[in-house]
Amino acid sequence: MNIKVIIPAYNEQDSIGNVIQDIPNIVNEIIVISNNSTDNTEINAKNAGATVLSEIRKGYGYACLKGMDYIRKQKQKPDIVVFLDGDYSDYPEQLIEIIDPIIHKNIDFVVGARVQQLREVGAMTPQQVFGNWLATFLMKLFFRAKFTDLGPFRAIKYDKLLALKMQDKTYGWTVEMQLKVLKQKMSYLEIPVKYRNRIGVSKVSGTLKGTIFAGVKILSWIFKYSFK
Repeated sequence: MNIKVIIPAYNEQDSIGNVIQDIPNIVNEIIVISNNSTDNTEINAKNAGATVLSEIRKGYGYACLKGMDYIRKQKQKPDIVVFLDGDYSDYPEQLIEIIDPIIHKNIDFVVGARVQQLREVGAMTPQQVFGNWLATFLMKLFFRAKFTDLGPFRAIKYDKLLALKMQDKTYGWTVEMQLKVLKQKMSYLEIPVKYRNRIGVSKVSGTLKGTIFAGVKILSWIFKYSFK
């Protein structure tokens, strides 16, 4: 299997090397997108062996789309694309578990679910926990979805990723992907994953502005697709 990993990163100089180092060597290429970083994120990622791209437009979705555009231009396309955060809150070695259902059960899309019993205390803020509950509750209500989390650690078949025609440029990226998976009736599965306190301060849940903006974007995507 040809497996590519996309890692959006904004000022993650202290964590990005750890993330790259812990990714299993079955991965063909690790692509770090520096989202207008002003520290040594790019240097540290290159030194750790990643392909480093730069996206000056700030936004999680912008960074992910930059990584996808890079892959699209390659001659040899991957079978699976994995998305992973650069803050070391996920356990990159669990990538094996994330992609297993795709390889052995032909599942289209897999989300790493940050279940409470596997989370470090304080790894998710109360607003994150509530936001995840509300978003997945609404997806269950409107689409009979079985999602329990909007976890950033996720894997998808490359052809299915292209079929989603992803658009969101900022905080709505994860929920847009899950909603489109539901609308297109792709097969999906959640795998429980461990989750620890991130290195550094969150750019989303760590600020009031980021929390509000993320919440609005997530809810707007859900209601947009609920009445579409």
